[in-house]
Amino acid sequence: MSGTVQIPIWLFLLILAFATITFASHFLFPSVRWFLRRRMERVVTRINERLERPIHPFKLARRTDMIQRLVYDPQVTEAIVDYAREQGVREDVAFEKARDYAREIVPSFSATAYFGFAIRAARWLSRSLYEVRLNRADRGALAEIDPQATVVYVINHRSNMDYVLVTYLAAESSALAYAVGEWARVWPLSGLIRSMGAYFIRRKSRDDLYRRVLARYVAMATAGGINQAMFPEGGLSLDGALAPPRVGLLKYIVDGWDAEGRDVVFVPVALNYDRVLEDRVLIAAGQSGERRFRGKLGEALAFLGRHVWLRITGRFRRFGCAAVSFGPPLGLRDFVRERGRRPEALAALLMGRIAEAMPVLPVPLVAQVLRDGRARSMAEITAAAEGIAPRDTGDLVQAGIAGMLTRKLIRETPEGYQMLPEQADAVHFYANSIAHLELSGSAAAQ
Repeated sequence: MSGTVQIPIWLFLLILAFATITFASHFLFPSVRWFLRRRMERVVTRINERLERPIHPFKLARRTDMIQRLVYDPQVTEAIVDYAREQGVREDVAFEKARDYAREIVPSFSATAYFGFAIRAARWLSRSLYEVRLNRADRGALAEIDPQATVVYVINHRSNMDYVLVTYLAAESSALAYAVGEWARVWPLSGLIRSMGAYFIRRKSRDDLYRRVLARYVAMATAGGINQAMFPEGGLSLDGALAPPRVGLLKYIVDGWDAEGRDVVFVPVALNYDRVLEDRVLIAAGQSGERRFRGKLGEALAFLGRHVWLRITGRFRRFGCAAVSFGPPLGLRDFVRERGRRPEALAALLMGRIAEAMPVLPVPLVAQVLRDGRARSMAEITAAAEGIAPRDTGDLVQAGIAGMLTRKLIRETPEGYQMLPEQADAVHFYANSIAHLELSGSAAAQ
């Protein structure tokens, strides 16, 4: 037993490598995972003490556990069997396909990443680019929502800044889970987005198995109390106006809701901007008739370079206002009792409340008055604007004219201020965001 055994160096290194891997997987990695898990639990405990709506255990479940729970869910299992029969493949092949979909969808929430990095970054970026306005009068209705209910913020989609702005404004309430499209499924952005609790969706997928896996995840997250944010328009507005809603995610929530479980409360959120960062790209996409944003990397880098240079030289001025208003919350239990499980009717009702709550900002207000191309004096613009924004109209008009002159969207003539013909598309883009308020005779002036 004490004899010497000679082996080649390559074999010794191979044995050593296997021994190291075995030690790490059985002793080191579990210890590290336990340490990180305990640290995360302490962080979440401290965060929950200051949140209006604490983070629920569902959101803190390990991603691997959630994937297993999703693929072995009875409804997903039934979908796997149906898919295998329809496609003529073995059930184990269909099961692996469903597992791949689950891995793609399920997020990996990190409280440290969300409340440590994301909130700070969102706050800094929002405040540095815009004067952020929030209608505080709406907060009373939000405070009365049942603490045990799942809150779903339903938001109009104006800019990619929407994610940043809503994340910042909801920081004191809870962590939000976003449904994000294929644009975010690129490394390393995908990992960061997963860590902040977002889940990926294929908006144009025709695969029935995929849709049923996604529907079940949305239903499970909603039942687990995960507060969510969604954009029912399904994409950025190309003309500045509200688009007809798509009912995909809302249908998953309504169909998967258990009337005996917790209620779901939908909160309409209306966003508007004095300047949408992507306005030229969106307008061009709308004119082409294709939802393909043809922004070039060189143009983006040039914009970023100018922005940094203006900040360094102290000449940067914020892009006007970004405003948020909340419409009246709507409980799913009350809606179903009165109108049944009708996701189309629910979507239309929520979009109507978003439209009514749309903030009136300086640039959209002046754009709406001047969109017909006629020249008007300051007094004429103010008089016309009073029908849209009955409060602080004079201040809004002055700020709007100053902002549009700076961007060369309008010009000053002897007859008054007038839209530049070559900027008609941009002026209409901003006017469209509040055009419906003039037609309805109401406005949510900020």
